[in-house]
Amino acid sequence: MATILDGKAHADRMLESVRLGVEDRKAKGLRAPGLAVVLVGDDPASHVYVRNKSAACAKVGITSIEHRLNADTPQAVLDALIDRLNADSEVDGILVQLPLPKGLDSKEALHRISPAKDVDGFHPMNQGLLLEGLPGLRPCTPSACMSLLAHHGVDLKGLRAVVLGRSEIVGKPMALMLLEQHATVTIAHSRTKDLPGVCREADLLVAAVGRPGLVEGSWIKPGAVVVDVGINRIEDPALGQRIFAAEPRKLETLRSKGAVLCGDVRFGEAMLVASAVTPVPGGVGPLTIAGLLTNALMAANA
Repeated sequence: MATILDGKAHADRMLESVRLGVEDRKAKGLRAPGLAVVLVGDDPASHVYVRNKSAACAKVGITSIEHRLNADTPQAVLDALIDRLNADSEVDGILVQLPLPKGLDSKEALHRISPAKDVDGFHPMNQGLLLEGLPGLRPCTPSACMSLLAHHGVDLKGLRAVVLGRSEIVGKPMALMLLEQHATVTIAHSRTKDLPGVCREADLLVAAVGRPGLVEGSWIKPGAVVVDVGINRIEDPALGQRIFAAEPRKLETLRSKGAVLCGDVRFGEAMLVASAVTPVPGGVGPLTIAGLLTNALMAANA
């Protein structure tokens, strides 16, 4: 049976490190870092995420500054707000919560953020620094995943790593960070030929495609480490029957509550094959906010 890589416990360790860093700033007579969050529209998941971020900021002593805009806000108004936040000396980090409502250009907004305040690590300049292996603000989720692997003593040198997913938020930066630690990396995706076979070659498999239960136990190399970045809400009983065959508790939750969260990996099957697996929920999810606040402290200290 595989070891469970507890993302919640590691996120708590990361947040404690941030809290101590904030206290150190205050001891030196410096203000607490300021994190501005821009939320446009009424997406329920975004509101929950922003609320969780605010709670985490309060826990570590970071000043959270929220700007809520209506869904029909014009691009020019959003751009002007970002410009003001870029110029605000009390703001060290700026986060524009995605997805934005239709009619707004997310890339235009993200690229408008000053690279020095880009705590999501999405600006082309920060992506370029990552590509060259130079210090900078890096995307929160892959950066925190790397921290989790390091904490558990996973030696990446020479490992065959497969990153399933090619997004600019997780897949591509994750691959670059693994390369930086001397892993041999393959990026796989929906058009990869013999996807199960490619995944079976991985000593480390990172799944980040947003496809519930895509990765079956038979896709996993015995003894591999599996990092499941996906988080999906399942309501279809037929789908649940297929992907929760080895997780009767998940199936029961689906039956009793009508919905259940799962990752891109069939967790119950993975636990029988892999050496270590991140669960969903409680795995990578909590790490993202911890990575964000780590970046906010870094931006303040720069």
